[in-house]
Amino acid sequence: MISGLALNGPARAADTGFERFMAALWPEAQAAGVSRATFDRETRNLTPDYKLPDLVLPGRPATGAAAQAEFVQVPADYVKEATIARLAAEGRRLMQAHRAALARIEAAFGVPATMVLALWGRETDYGRYTPRYDTLRVVATQAYVGRRKELFRTEFILALKILDDGVVTRKAFRSSWAGATGLTQFLPSDYYRHGVDFDGDGRVDIWRSVPDALASAAKQLADKGWQPGTRWAYEVRVPENADCTLGVPEVQRPISDWRRAGFVPVQTPPATDQAQPASLLQPEGIYGPSFLATRNYFVIKTYNISDLYVLFVGHLSDRMADPAPFATPWSASTQLRTQAVEAMQRHLAQMGLYTDRIDGKAGMLTRAALGAYQKSAGLKVDCWPSEAVLKSMRAGR
Repeated sequence: MISGLALNGPARAADTGFERFMAALWPEAQAAGVSRATFDRETRNLTPDYKLPDLVLPGRPATGAAAQAEFVQVPADYVKEATIARLAAEGRRLMQAHRAALARIEAAFGVPATMVLALWGRETDYGRYTPRYDTLRVVATQAYVGRRKELFRTEFILALKILDDGVVTRKAFRSSWAGATGLTQFLPSDYYRHGVDFDGDGRVDIWRSVPDALASAAKQLADKGWQPGTRWAYEVRVPENADCTLGVPEVQRPISDWRRAGFVPVQTPPATDQAQPASLLQPEGIYGPSFLATRNYFVIKTYNISDLYVLFVGHLSDRMADPAPFATPWSASTQLRTQAVEAMQRHLAQMGLYTDRIDGKAGMLTRAALGAYQKSAGLKVDCWPSEAVLKSMRAGR
């Protein structure tokens, strides 16, 4: 029980439990190099925001994460052609405007200019979108009553350090509800782990310096294993007898082997990529486009765990150089809501077909497990979470 949790009072009412929690963090902040003056100034009138998603509040049901578009929209709505085309055109313009910096970034980190521009475009619409939340308040609240307290305890301390370093003002220190901040959306720990002073002004400024933000994004990808010269994925045409349950990260084959098995890339991979290990990715199961995802695909996924996010960023990067859309159109018209996917995951877990998190997100592992269930139940194997399959599961139970 968290003492003094004032849930029903005015929004800025004193919360003695939160105040005690803040005061107890001073030794950790001091050890991280935060000055007492900064600590006192930034925590003096700080209040928790109990309206944030992903909280565990005494006396109330635990709140889930916000309904992110990546997990509740069908691919055609998320990777929307009009949005991709607009961002690609703007990306080409920005590539010329920042040509020198982007060339240096690519030389330093091996990440293509189009890829870091695509991350910037997806995260904040090239800086046009300003996140709505006060970063310090977000990470403080999540550290106090969030589902991942220990993670955000560290993020809070490092957010204080960012303010103490004077790189950004509290007013400009805005973030998503999960604490990601800056033009390319870094957690405070990412800022210190991957931040780069690329414009040479003596500070790492991912909020206002485009070279710093893009170089920091490139360094994050490089630090997490980006392979220079390798595509993120290849769209492929699949054979009629393709088994969608193979679409998991653990099933990796050289691209040349996939080709011999009938998976034909829309764009012929260069000789240097033929031996690259790749996994089958079918975001709509047997419907819609299919891909062979290389290691770089999964590196992008460390930025955001959604397959649709990676497809958006990767495709946007491609479109800055080539105007061609996906060769196979998206076809799914409905997407199960989070609670329905959670129910499906629980059923699959009870059957021993699924061992990953129950999170309501129909990623690669969920889709493959679903396909395995369809095989066992004598259903059409399409690896797509539909209401019909969920009804079958419930009827079987």
